Amino acid sequence: MRLDSKYFDRIRTRRKREPEAEQAPPTCQWDGCDKKGTHRAPVGRNAEGQFFLFCFEHVKDYNKGYNYFSGLSDGEIARYQKEAITGHRPTWTVGVNKAARNSPLHSDVRSGSYARVRDPFGFVKDGQGQGRGPRFPQERKLKTLEAKAFDTMGLGANATGAEIKSRYKELVKKHHPDANGGDRGSEERFRAVIQAYQLLKQNGFC
Repeated sequence: MRLDSKYFDRIRTRRKREPEAEQAPPTCQWDGCDKKGTHRAPVGRNAEGQFFLFCFEHVKDYNKGYNYFSGLSDGEIARYQKEAITGHRPTWTVGVNKAARNSPLHSDVRSGSYARVRDPFGFVKDGQGQGRGPRFPQERKLKTLEAKAFDTMGLGANATGAEIKSRYKELVKKHHPDANGGDRGSEERFRAVIQAYQLLKQNGFC
């Protein structure tokens, strides 16, 4: 390229930046000290994120006498330490909530006296959030021994806990050996009713 070219005059170059002057480290904040403050030390409670700047000798002296809980009572210190476990955030007891407290007992669910249904629009639930169950409850699925126990007591598969207890009292009174003059057949029936009731009770039907 010729030095007298018109293109040569259009060339622009960046000016070199002058090196920025390095800032001298601040002076130690310890009274009467002129050394460089190269070490940070926390200001204290309620001033998190703020620091003093000391030299090496004075930061050691400061840390020896530093007490984050200075000015707090023993009760306030214990409370702070307890809240620190959860990061000073509110907590709730595990598994305890309004829905759980209003939920039915397991025995009520198994016996059919309470039927839990999916009801997103609230057509079935009442004002307290307790479900009334489906209009036509589904047939309960029973294991072999459970089905035999219901048959022994002369009850249907969907009998409620109250119905099971009522039927049990009725059969025990009817087949008790004292009420039948020591009849052997009645005694065997009596034992079968007791075993059936105990099985249903253990499995949460009543």
